[in-house]
Amino acid sequence: LAAWGKQGRDYIRLLDEYDDQAGYAGWFDRIDIFEAPFEPHTTPTLLQALQDDILELRPVNESVYPKSAEYTGDTSIAFHSAHSAQREVEILHDQLLAAFSADSRLNPQDIIVMVPDINAYAPHIQAVFGQIDTGDDRYIPYTISDQGQRHQVPVLVALEMLLSLPESRLAVSDVLDLLDVPAVRERFGLEEADLPQLHDWIQGAAIRWGLDAEQRAALDLPGGMDQNTWLFGLRRMLLGYAVGDGEAWQGIEPYSEVGGLESRLAGMLEELVRSLHRHWQILSGRKTPDQWVTALNELKQDFISATELSDGLVISRLDVVVESWVEACRDAGLAETELPLTVVREVWLGELDQGGLSQRFLAGKVNFATLMPMRAIPFRQICLLGMNDGDYPRSQPPMDFDLMARDYRPGDRSRREDDRYLFLEALLSARKSFYISWVGRNINDNSERPPSVLVAQLRDHLDIIRPIELAGEGNRLSHRLTTDHPLQPFSPAYFKDASDPRLFTFAREWRAAHGLASEGSGERADTLLTEPLADLPEGLFDEPLNLASLGGFLRSPADTFFRQRLGVYFDQPLAGAEDEEPFVLDGLENWALNDELVRHVIARPEPEEDLDARLEAWISRQAARGALAQGGLGKLQQRRLKKDLPELSERYRQLITAYPKALSLQLVTLERPFGEHLLRLEDWLGNLRQNAAGDRALVFLQSSGLTTAKNQYKWTNFLRPWIAHLAANAMDEQPITTHVLSKAGDVSFHPYDRAEAEGFLGQIMAAWAGAMSEPLPVAPKTAFAFLDSLPKGGDDKALNKARAAYESSYQFTGEVDENTGLQRAYPDFDALMASDRFVHWVGQLYKPLWQNVKPEGE
Repeated sequence: LAAWGKQGRDYIRLLDEYDDQAGYAGWFDRIDIFEAPFEPHTTPTLLQALQDDILELRPVNESVYPKSAEYTGDTSIAFHSAHSAQREVEILHDQLLAAFSADSRLNPQDIIVMVPDINAYAPHIQAVFGQIDTGDDRYIPYTISDQGQRHQVPVLVALEMLLSLPESRLAVSDVLDLLDVPAVRERFGLEEADLPQLHDWIQGAAIRWGLDAEQRAALDLPGGMDQNTWLFGLRRMLLGYAVGDGEAWQGIEPYSEVGGLESRLAGMLEELVRSLHRHWQILSGRKTPDQWVTALNELKQDFISATELSDGLVISRLDVVVESWVEACRDAGLAETELPLTVVREVWLGELDQGGLSQRFLAGKVNFATLMPMRAIPFRQICLLGMNDGDYPRSQPPMDFDLMARDYRPGDRSRREDDRYLFLEALLSARKSFYISWVGRNINDNSERPPSVLVAQLRDHLDIIRPIELAGEGNRLSHRLTTDHPLQPFSPAYFKDASDPRLFTFAREWRAAHGLASEGSGERADTLLTEPLADLPEGLFDEPLNLASLGGFLRSPADTFFRQRLGVYFDQPLAGAEDEEPFVLDGLENWALNDELVRHVIARPEPEEDLDARLEAWISRQAARGALAQGGLGKLQQRRLKKDLPELSERYRQLITAYPKALSLQLVTLERPFGEHLLRLEDWLGNLRQNAAGDRALVFLQSSGLTTAKNQYKWTNFLRPWIAHLAANAMDEQPITTHVLSKAGDVSFHPYDRAEAEGFLGQIMAAWAGAMSEPLPVAPKTAFAFLDSLPKGGDDKALNKARAAYESSYQFTGEVDENTGLQRAYPDFDALMASDRFVHWVGQLYKPLWQNVKPEGE
């Protein structure tokens, strides 16, 4: 009471000042309506004892809680420590199911769950409680109260975005979020299934943000910056629809992907952008209240088709709010005053957010609500989530002009004192059990995080009234009432650890997964589940292999298993990149632009004198389609793209002059038995040339550099040409030399006889088949680091170099952190070496290439 009840004490004291007891003393005595929480001559639970101590103002040493030496598992007060808000809700769902199972009289409406901020927990509640189908016996009916409608109702989200047009950058994500609202999509004749196609076109047309140069200029940017805007991209789409992959027209580079019946989507997108531009102009500047009402009505008419009943109710309520606001403006003499949009928008949306829509409190379901006055009415079970240190009591920094913050008096509003009193109310209102949860572990490093100071005070009080026999850090009563939960809901602790009966789950899905894992070889449940080779899916080897798939396999054997066998792709696009202009080209973007120049300019047999002009023309096309930055930065990027290409062109021309005759495509076929299967390689091989003496060569122009700035080989860039080199030598008796040219370094592979080339190629094909059964414990950068160190220092030094290449260290990113497949299968070098097959696969897959380039091991 002393720590938490200050607000209640001050409030009752103020009421007592107006209580004239002498006036009613002759009629009746002052009435006390408080009741004891348990019947006389019964043993109270811990919660009831605590409530009765507060009612009777007992000192700690006189607590009615029985001082039994036996801990009987009293769960009337329970603490749960989790790793995140999501885990808090998942744990709560299991605990409620257990409570319903234990007490048939407990109903959903007997439970209230309160959190400091319901908007922060609403997505987690919906993700956990909303994923269970109503026909499932684990379904718990629930309702979420006190949510702000402004950020929850899709139509209001769209209206707020539209009313923010003058300040918005109108990035790609903003417009796509707008199209996620069904009422907006319907207005422009779009279906949800159309959005992925539109997204691809928007990304391909290099749209990033801004309506046009005029709208960007309104945001204090220089004029004429039209590149990467919506108008820029739409012009490219419409020109591409008209001329296909043709020449540029008036500086517009066509985007040729728009065509066919789906081209109607480009017209709908153009209508949307045109409407956004029109209302951006309308909403910019000040207007009188009547003019704002007209602008709002036009905005609703042009963007929202309220065919759903809920959307119609929201729009109707908005009309009522706007009408009331106009009347208030007239009464205040502001009818002719021009007001800014920021003021008008906040008034309209703020009024909608304050109420009028059902909050669904006490609706016969488990109630989720914000900790606020009038919520802690008696419930059989009260649950508090999010009781984290710093989050509760909630802090509200005072304004500079807040006099109450400088001179506090009884009755003044204080958010922190309010929250302390709300916690006390919740404790006293719980009839059967009081459930408290907080994020007690860091989700990244599992370090301990303290609970709210109110929870800590409650736990300290419980430890004071504990029986003497329970002394000790691990045996303190608060520790016995606390359950520390694992990081993941599928942790083996929920299924296999019978030592702590408080760890349980009703998630049958995870239980089934653990059951399947335990029926096999007895390995841990979180290891990779692979099948023996005999049980591979039928038809896996029916289609022939090609050179590209073998080259990709050598670059990442672990990823081959996940992608080609399981169909799992770990790599995800970076969120937010679609809204950013190309100020800095990342490695992939820079490679793609360089690859275009190599294929379309350097590899073309046109006169050398025209090379500079052709490079400039093609780089200008790249800039015209928005792939490069604008202004001086773009000029710098263009110079960097062009750098070293003339020298590469000169080396390439010298090589094709030495081998002047271009040969036609050659068919490469190879068959190898693999157990009961037959592996087939079938592909076409180009880039073959022949000189006057009849010698043949395979010539590759590589967009990726072959050496580093320190003149070291980039071995992974050799792998695809190496596969082609083996295929070329395996297709006939005549030996073929392969020359690989790049901006940074050249390399030549010496020829093999046909049998030797077929042997090496067969080894790689067999390894690919083995990778369909499990991720091979090998990685190319680590393998070549091992091979480079082997001649100088022996196996021990080579393994140390391989470890250094595989694992990250200070200012160095190891190969495992660059490859998600390796992270999943072999998270560290010890895991990679555990099977003792690393050296074997290095010899099978990479040593022949290393010996070809370094025949003497230099």
